[in-house]
Amino acid sequence: MSDAVISPLTALPVYPTSQLRIHRLVGLAPGPRLIVLGAVHGNEVAGSRGIERVLAEFDAGALQLARGSVTLVPVTNPLAYQKVQRNGDRNLNRNLRPTDTPQDFEDTVANALCPLLAQHDVLLDLHTFQAASEPFAMLGPENNSGDLEPFAHAADEQALALRLGVRRIVEGWLSTYAVGVQQRLDRTPLQDRAGLLSTDPSYGVGTTEYMRSQGGYAITLECGQHNEAGAPDVAYRAIRHTLAHLGLVAESPPAPCPNPEFLRLALVVDRFHPDDAFVKPWSSFDPIRAGEQVATRHDGTPVLAAMDGYIVFPNTNATPGNEWFYLAQPSARQPGCDSA
Repeated sequence: MSDAVISPLTALPVYPTSQLRIHRLVGLAPGPRLIVLGAVHGNEVAGSRGIERVLAEFDAGALQLARGSVTLVPVTNPLAYQKVQRNGDRNLNRNLRPTDTPQDFEDTVANALCPLLAQHDVLLDLHTFQAASEPFAMLGPENNSGDLEPFAHAADEQALALRLGVRRIVEGWLSTYAVGVQQRLDRTPLQDRAGLLSTDPSYGVGTTEYMRSQGGYAITLECGQHNEAGAPDVAYRAIRHTLAHLGLVAESPPAPCPNPEFLRLALVVDRFHPDDAFVKPWSSFDPIRAGEQVATRHDGTPVLAAMDGYIVFPNTNATPGNEWFYLAQPSARQPGCDSA
């Protein structure tokens, strides 16, 4: 893979809210069908910049598709992108499904995006995060035939995660989210549930979960902090590594990460009140010990860690009745269990 930049992007493309700008290249030989998404959340633009850089290389002829196809969507949520906010009307990466009765902008995007995802075999979804931390990848469950997220491509998914250029890999999103939904319902009287965004585990379905439901596999790559200067480079490198790993371009495939750290989300804690507050500015993957105080409820009740592990996705802007932070622990996954 060449690290040369063909030319700087002197003017960024315009992304109107009336359309999705979708770029597709089709090789003349059969092969995997890859789709890459940027800016599912409008203030997470590292993926957009990485995609635009790869497009410039395709346009200049420095990068050529050898087989299969690649679809690149630099801005998946143009309303949120225009607002420079996580959401347009709501979070596109929740409750993602087609609907005959769209209620908001994200529903209209879903009606275009879901059929597009279903046409592909592999998804790379590029994100960034709020608090300081190193980049990390998120993958789905191990192979299973259960009701929540049946899956049959765990080895292929893990093989890709190990080749994106990051060390930390996290699993367990939807199953932990589902436990959190049940906890939320158990503590909320029926008459008070109207303010809850998520009372069904399927509300946790986003791009990667939808992709798996359609028979493909998918990785979410968190490329760094929102405005971190190096985050677009992480996104760009991951796209190039994915193209090479899947054999879509005639380049040597990347080697797997030699020292990955596998973690599993184990618990989610909700915010109950606007005055619930963290005891300090937590970052994802800060280590924590069982019994250590994470936060304080508005009535003074301490929120203590239920286990040894790591705090993940601490959200100072969480709305009451919804997820505030997660706890993760080491996973039983083994780095050698991939298909490459």
